[in-house]
Amino acid sequence: MGDTSATNSPSLASLVKALTIAVAIAVVLLVLVVLPAERNIDITGFGRAIGLTVLSAPPAEPATQPIAPSVPKGEHKVVIDVPAGTGLEYKFRIRTGEKMEYAWRTGSGELLYDFHGEPAGAAKDVFESYASGKASSVKGTLTTPFEGTHGWYWKNMGKEPIQVTLVTTGAYEVLGVK
Repeated sequence: MGDTSATNSPSLASLVKALTIAVAIAVVLLVLVVLPAERNIDITGFGRAIGLTVLSAPPAEPATQPIAPSVPKGEHKVVIDVPAGTGLEYKFRIRTGEKMEYAWRTGSGELLYDFHGEPAGAAKDVFESYASGKASSVKGTLTTPFEGTHGWYWKNMGKEPIQVTLVTTGAYEVLGVK
C-alpha cells in the first residue's frame, strides 16, 4: 500500500483559486448588502433598489406635538362602562419620566386588557405594551419612558356590560375614552 494522501490533498493552485473565489464573493456581498444595510453606503444603487438602505438611514425627526403642561399631582377617579362584546381605550397624556400610580377593578367579570403607551409624534401603529392579560383588577406604578399618550385598552368578551373603576395618581392630562 502506497501513500495516497498526496493524491487526495488539494493542490496549491486549487487552494488559491478557492480562496480567490471566497474573497470575491465576500467583497460582492460587502458592497451589495452589508454596506447599504449597516452603513447606508450604497455605491451601486442595489441596496436602495431592494430596500436595504432604510435599515441604516438615520431616524426621521418625529413631528413634535406640543404637550399640555402636566397638571399638578393629584388623584383622578372615573367609572367606565365597557359594553358587552366590545373594547375601548382610556388615555392620559404624560411627560417623560413622570410617575403614575394606578388601580382598576371591575364590578363583576374579567376584561382582556393591554396597558400601553404611544410616543408623541409617532405613527399611529407605534406603541409599547407594558402589561396585558385577562383580569378583574390590576394595580401598579408606571414611570413613563417617553412623552406621549399612555393608558389601557379593555375588551369585554362577555354578554353583559362591565364597569371599570379606575383610580390614578400623578401629573398628567386626562384624555379619557378614545
